[in-house]
Amino acid sequence: MTKIAIVGCNGKMGYFVAQSVNENPETEVMFGVDAFGENKYDFDVFKSFDEADKTPDVIIDFSNPAALDGMLSFALENKVPCVICTTGYSTEQVEKIKEASKSIPVFYSGNMSLGINLLIELSKQAAKVLGSTFDIEIVEKHHNLKLDAPSGTALMIADGISETLEQEPMYVYDRHSYRKKRAKNEIGIHSIRGGSIVGEHEVIFAGHDEVVTLTHQAQSKEVFAAGAVNAAVFLASQQPGMYDMGKLLSSKI
Repeated sequence: MTKIAIVGCNGKMGYFVAQSVNENPETEVMFGVDAFGENKYDFDVFKSFDEADKTPDVIIDFSNPAALDGMLSFALENKVPCVICTTGYSTEQVEKIKEASKSIPVFYSGNMSLGINLLIELSKQAAKVLGSTFDIEIVEKHHNLKLDAPSGTALMIADGISETLEQEPMYVYDRHSYRKKRAKNEIGIHSIRGGSIVGEHEVIFAGHDEVVTLTHQAQSKEVFAAGAVNAAVFLASQQPGMYDMGKLLSSKI
């Protein structure tokens, strides 16, 4: 049985993670951590890790970048693996995550969906074939409450494509800020925020007289929660290091 602590348990994703943990016979929630401290569960909820009086097997984090330092401090002190699903980290915070992975297992992904990770692999394959002659644009759509833009998933897609290109690309986020012809090494990344859109990502390869489009739509946040719980079970038995969905999928093949 893998005992899990959920960071951000009172948020929407925290609720889905708790539900997914309860539905998985291999896992149970030991406690939650949430700055608001409200307890609507049958497990303890602490306002911070300073209040935690027990040690879980794995931490799942679907919260806010502001919670990173307290979580990593607790995880490193108690040698607890972390599944980090929060997005919007600064470059400095990402470096802290990488540094922590030298001492504990860290599963770090901007998107826990199996389908979106397949989209990334398909985009990489398409870029190998089309990248030198086709323009590449990425469009991401999310609900009107999402704080960060572009999404962590859009950047994951762009980074995956970049690995396959001969020339290092330049990410362009805001075309209205300058007026000039599109450079061949650009990857355009565009964000849309509105309504209750769970998450949609479209990768466009635009060539001469033809366009290839790859699309993924998440219909519910539950797909991300289930992926995080699967990652927690996987990570509990791993050695220190950085892990992602690709390594999880490889372990199941």
